[in-house]
Amino acid sequence: MSNEKEMSLEKATFGAGCFWGVEAAFRQLPGVVATRVGYTGGHVENPTYELVCSHTTGHAEAVEVTYDPERVSYDDLLDVFWTKHNPTTKNRQGLDIGSQYRSAIFFHSPEQEEAALRTRDELQEKLHWPKKIVTEIVPATKFYEAEDYHQQYLEKRGRSSCTAELAASNA
Repeated sequence: MSNEKEMSLEKATFGAGCFWGVEAAFRQLPGVVATRVGYTGGHVENPTYELVCSHTTGHAEAVEVTYDPERVSYDDLLDVFWTKHNPTTKNRQGLDIGSQYRSAIFFHSPEQEEAALRTRDELQEKLHWPKKIVTEIVPATKFYEAEDYHQQYLEKRGRSSCTAELAASNA
């Protein structure tokens, strides 16, 4: 990839529960050139999965998406984010419970912040949910890459979603 092309790439970071399924969803979008799962939003340097699961780091499981804005818009990424999880449950997604599973958008620019707030408000109005969206919309902080076995976890197992992973493990 040329330096000129690399300079036009942007980053987006999302927390939407277990990072395996979230990463797989973003990787399917044309224009997403790379993803990595990890931990962000907390106060401990170099956290491990075990430490994050101890609920003492303040970190969320997150996906950092590197994308080409000429091929996929930040709004397109937000569409995947909003539809991939339940943004009305605090510190929980399905059976996964804890602050590391919180719904969060870690914005990298004022434009990303504005888009996140706008789409959150549009979704809240459109769906008329009895619960309010509890998604944190906060500035991106240092992103710590998760252990290698977490990277592209579902792809390595021939799966495209956690639902397929659960179905296979229950078969």
